[in-house]
Amino acid sequence: MFPQQLDAPQAFGIAQAMMDGFDRHYRLFRAESARAKRRFEQADWSGQQTAQRERIAFYDLRVTECVQRLETEFHAGQLPMPVWQQVKLHYIGLMVEHLQPELAETFFNSVTTKILHRTHFHNDFIFVRPAVSTEYLESRDPDDAPTYRAYYPGSLDALPQALQALVQQLQLQAPFEDLARDIAVLAARMRERLAGLTLRANFQIQVLSSLFYRNKGAYLVGKIITGYTELPLAIPIVHGAQGQLVLHAALFGEDDLHGLFSFARAYFMVDMAVPSAYVQFLHGLMPRKPRGEIYSALGLAKQGKTLFYREFLHHLKHSSDQFRIAPGIKGLVMLVFDLPSFPYVFKLIRDRFPAPKETTRAQVKAKYQLVKQHDRVGRMADTMEYSLVAFPRERFSDALLAELLAHAPEQIEVSDRDGDGQQEVIIRHLYIERRLVPLNLYLQECFDAGLEQPRARANMERCVIEYGNAIKDLVAANIFPGDMLWKNFGVTRGGKVVFYDYDEIEYLTDCHFRAIPPARTEEEEMSGEIWWRVGPHDVFPETFGPFLLGHPAVREVFLQHHADLLEPAFWQAHQARIQQGHMHDVFPYDPSRQLHAPALTS
Repeated sequence: MFPQQLDAPQAFGIAQAMMDGFDRHYRLFRAESARAKRRFEQADWSGQQTAQRERIAFYDLRVTECVQRLETEFHAGQLPMPVWQQVKLHYIGLMVEHLQPELAETFFNSVTTKILHRTHFHNDFIFVRPAVSTEYLESRDPDDAPTYRAYYPGSLDALPQALQALVQQLQLQAPFEDLARDIAVLAARMRERLAGLTLRANFQIQVLSSLFYRNKGAYLVGKIITGYTELPLAIPIVHGAQGQLVLHAALFGEDDLHGLFSFARAYFMVDMAVPSAYVQFLHGLMPRKPRGEIYSALGLAKQGKTLFYREFLHHLKHSSDQFRIAPGIKGLVMLVFDLPSFPYVFKLIRDRFPAPKETTRAQVKAKYQLVKQHDRVGRMADTMEYSLVAFPRERFSDALLAELLAHAPEQIEVSDRDGDGQQEVIIRHLYIERRLVPLNLYLQECFDAGLEQPRARANMERCVIEYGNAIKDLVAANIFPGDMLWKNFGVTRGGKVVFYDYDEIEYLTDCHFRAIPPARTEEEEMSGEIWWRVGPHDVFPETFGPFLLGHPAVREVFLQHHADLLEPAFWQAHQARIQQGHMHDVFPYDPSRQLHAPALTS
C-alpha cells in the first residue's frame, strides 16, 4: 500500500541520487558504444573487443557507487519502509520525461535490492511491473539522430540511388573499396528478392540510424516495405582484403536476422538515445524473439533480465505444470531443471563435486563470467545470472526438490512465503539459459529412427558436421571447450549446434596440444593405460576419437569433414595465429549471403 502523502524529507533526495547514478551509467554506456564507430573505421579490432568486454562491467560498478552514496549520505539501510515507498513515487515522477525510463526502473531495482531485505521485493518498493510507458518515445535533442530514416526509391530501377544515399548518410570516415560495385550487386540481390511483389505507393527502405558494431563488422539494420509486406534487411559492412570498406552480404527475412542477433553471439555496440524505440523496431523484424533477448543483444543485459523475469512470473501465473529434472545425462558440476512449458533451463552449482572433477564454486563462476565477456561466435549460449530466486514450492516435483536438497543444500531454502502458509523454494544462485536439445539425445533420436531412413540420416550428418563446425568456431575465438562430449552441446530450433557446459573451458592459448609419444616397449604399446606424462594443460587430440566416434556412421561423417580436429597441428596452427594477433572472421551468416567472392574480403 502506497503512502497517502509524501512527507519524508529525505525521500526525494534518495530518488534524485538514484536517478543521477543511472544517468551517469547510461551516459558512459552510450559514449563507449558511440566510440565503436571510430574503432571500426580504424580497424582497431583488439580495441573493439576490449571495449565490448569492459562495457559489461559498467552497470555493476555504477550500482555499487550508488549504493555507497545512499549509505554515506542517507544511511539508507536504516530507513523505515514507508520512506522507501515514497522514494519509489518520487522516482516515478523523475521518469516521466526520461528517454530511458525502462532502464532507469531496472537500475532502481538493482540498487534497492542491494539495500532492502528480499521480503520487500514486491511492487510497493521495486518495479515488478513497469510504471512508465515507453511507447512513441523520441528524443527532442537536435544532436540525436532519429531512431530510423526512410528512403523512397520509387522503383526497382532506382534502388542504386537510394542505396547510395543510405550509405552516405552513415558518414563512415573510411574509404570504400568500390562502393558503386557493391551497390550494384546489392541492388540486384534486392530485385531478386522482391521479384513477384507489386510495388505500392509506400515502397520504401527504413533503416535504423546507428550501425550495429560487433568485432570486425558493422551492420546496417532495417526493412523494405511495399504495401502490407515488410521484409527485414541487414547489410554487413567489413574491411576488405585491401583494408578498405566493403558491403559484404545481404541478409533478408526473419531467420537471417535471428542468426545475426543470436543469444549465442556477443553483444552489439549501438549508439541509442532511445533504446526502447530500437527494441520496438527490431521486435517488428523478429516478432518471435523476446524483447528481453533484444535488449541483451544491444548490450543492455540487465534490462533483458528484468523482462525475462517479468515474462517468467507471468508464465508461472498462467501455467500449472511442475519443474522437473531436465532430460539428459546429469552433470558432475551443475544441477539442471526445467519447466516443460517454458523454453529455458535453470542451472545451479553443486555444493560438492564428485571425482574426477577438481574444481571449486569460484572457478566455475569465473568460467561462466569468461563466457559472458568473450566473443561467443554463435557457439556458446548466453546465460542470465540471478540471486535469491523464489519459486512456488507446489510447482516443484518431489523428485526434483529431493535432488536439489541432496546435492546443493547450501543453495536451497524452503520457507513460508510472507507468513501466508504458502511455501516457496529459494535458490541463492542460479544461471538461466535457453533450452536446447542435448546433442547426444538428438543423435539418439536419429539412431532410433533408423539411419536407413533418409531424413534420419540427413539429420545425423548435419548435426555431426555442425558439431565439428562449432568446435572450429570456438577455436577461432581462442576457446578450447575442454569436455567435448556430445552431451555438452545442444541443437537450436534452427539446427545450429551450440556449446553450453563451461566448467572446463580454457583459452586455447593456455593449452599444450601434443602428439602421443611412441611407446618405448611392447608392454606400453599393448597397455590400455596411459604410459606418457600428462601436464595440467596438456591436450592430446589423437585421443578424442575413442570418446566421440564410437558409432561407425558418426565416425565416417566426422572423419570426412573434421579429421583435422584429431591432429595436434590443427590446434597448434590456430594458437600461433592468435598469438600473432590475427583475429579470425566468424561471420554470423551463411556464405551464400555474401555479395562477393571470398577473395574480396579479409
